[in-house]
Amino acid sequence: MPRAVILTALPVEYMAVRSHLKNLQEEMHPQGTIYERGRFASNGQEWEVGIAEVGAGNAGAAVEAERSIAYFKPDILFFVGIAGGIKDVAIGDVVAATKVYGYESGKVGENFFPRPALGYSAYTLVQRARSEARKSEWLRRLSSSPASQPRVFVAPIAAGEKVVASKELDVFNFIRASYNDAIAVEMEGFGFLSAAFAYPNVKAIVIRGISDLIKDKNANDPIEGTEDERQERASRNASAFAFEVLAKLEVSSQEPANPVVNSQQRQQLVQRQETLQGEWNLRSEKLKYLRQALAIESGATVQFQLCQQIQDEERQLRQLEEELNSLEQTHLSS
Repeated sequence: MPRAVILTALPVEYMAVRSHLKNLQEEMHPQGTIYERGRFASNGQEWEVGIAEVGAGNAGAAVEAERSIAYFKPDILFFVGIAGGIKDVAIGDVVAATKVYGYESGKVGENFFPRPALGYSAYTLVQRARSEARKSEWLRRLSSSPASQPRVFVAPIAAGEKVVASKELDVFNFIRASYNDAIAVEMEGFGFLSAAFAYPNVKAIVIRGISDLIKDKNANDPIEGTEDERQERASRNASAFAFEVLAKLEVSSQEPANPVVNSQQRQQLVQRQETLQGEWNLRSEKLKYLRQALAIESGATVQFQLCQQIQDEERQLRQLEEELNSLEQTHLSS
């Protein structure tokens, strides 16, 4: 039976995840972490799912992620919870993180010099999240129909050790200036993905519901509901989308009679996959900046050159995606 682990930081997030599981039983890790193990069945496949509430902060999330991987040996790892919206999003929207910036990484001298630290969600899970984001099927997993349909974004987020609540804070301005493609901010995703990175056979992703919007202190825009109500709504939406992603995944837990690759070949495949993923990430970033440059360029000659570069990068990305998908299928059959 395929196995997943879902970690949360807060009780409201935990209860939203828990509501999707059946036959729950409590277990205690030798180091004291309390888990519940349950069942989730969908699309003819049943998953064994371990869940835990691990508290706030990147450091704790990293420790608990590694501990849960060693304990459950899962195929899939999720961090599900709430986040503050930086731009583009509304209360109740869901963000599946393509990557998480550790925005407090840097060098402190007379000034702070950022040294970007990144945690990447698994390519396969990001692609599945993109597919489900285009549909509305995940809304059926909510216990009641929302007054307005939440949207799903598959985009970067930022994570640090601070609660960012106002646009007037220096940390907010720093995030917008240094990580301006991040659309939400939270406190655990970077540590979680950093720990998962050490286990290439475990696919991990961060999924967040937007419970608050970071605004100017003097903004008079009405905010719907109390803080508790917004957190509960965001947690329910994030959990519903996470379980829709899980429902659409297919993981074989059976070993083939004749393994396709031996252990040495498997290690080489993992290394190749990591190399390709790194190249895909770099080319994806380059493509984004080329498109931004094209949008502001007025010269016809330079526009033509930029268009040619964009087409080349798009072609290279498609080739990388095809090879990554091929390697993914090799892993599943090995």
